[in-house]
Amino acid sequence: MSAMGLLLAVTFGAAPGLVVKDGTGHEVRLGTSAQRIVSLAPHLTESLFAIGAGGLVVGTVDYSDYPEEAKRIPRVGGYNRFDLETVIALQPDLVVGWQSGNPTALLERLRALGIPVFVSQPNHLEDVADELERLGTLTGLSPSAEAAARAFRERLGGLRERAAGRPVVRVFYQVWHRPIMTVGGGQMISDVIHLCGGENVFGSLGSLTPTVSEEAVLAADPEAIIASGMGEARPEWLDTWKKWSRLTASARKNLFFIPPELIQRHTPRVLDGAERLCRFLEAAREHRPTAR
Repeated sequence: MSAMGLLLAVTFGAAPGLVVKDGTGHEVRLGTSAQRIVSLAPHLTESLFAIGAGGLVVGTVDYSDYPEEAKRIPRVGGYNRFDLETVIALQPDLVVGWQSGNPTALLERLRALGIPVFVSQPNHLEDVADELERLGTLTGLSPSAEAAARAFRERLGGLRERAAGRPVVRVFYQVWHRPIMTVGGGQMISDVIHLCGGENVFGSLGSLTPTVSEEAVLAADPEAIIASGMGEARPEWLDTWKKWSRLTASARKNLFFIPPELIQRHTPRVLDGAERLCRFLEAAREHRPTAR
């Protein structure tokens, strides 16, 4: 490059290359900020919109339905079975994927084709803010991403302060009923339970979403049961625990529901779910028998 060319590059702020570590520790390198993004998880689509990068998403997967504009983005399949050829045809300069949801082999195929792939795996609440900032770097939208991350951290700090010192409530979080699925200690929902002064009764399990038996739940005898299910409606199977009248959660009417999109997506809205969960645990404390 000539001296004049170098001067112009510096004057007009030509981007030197971007290097960001993703949620798995893999380095993602871009020559310049991404302009065509394919998102392979609903939570990533939502997070991109949260930093002002929604207009850069040219393809996404089923259930990417928030905000409303996300519903109009072309689909490339489901997060657990997306169509590789459709992704490639969209000519993305960045693919954002999900370690727990996307087939690893397909993500590796994209990398082998020279397409940069950022893989998300936020297991703790603080990871949400960190990921917003990383996506901001990759899209050239660091100021708005940093503002979104700062707002998340401030709100998280407020929730943590309000719950500090509250009596512990033992919680069973139920993802599904056939089979009975819950969350292990390494899953973000377990972090939310802890944030609200709760204890995940299956927090010692290593798997992110382990399967447990009905007998194991009864033996754990949680004080509160919180379920998500598949949609906005309270799942009918949550009330099946009422047949166990000696189960503390049933006896004290501590069977609660949180819509999955508010707590099972690793986005800023997880704090909406956290606020609900904190209210439910406070209700469980109020339902405790008064000492005589």
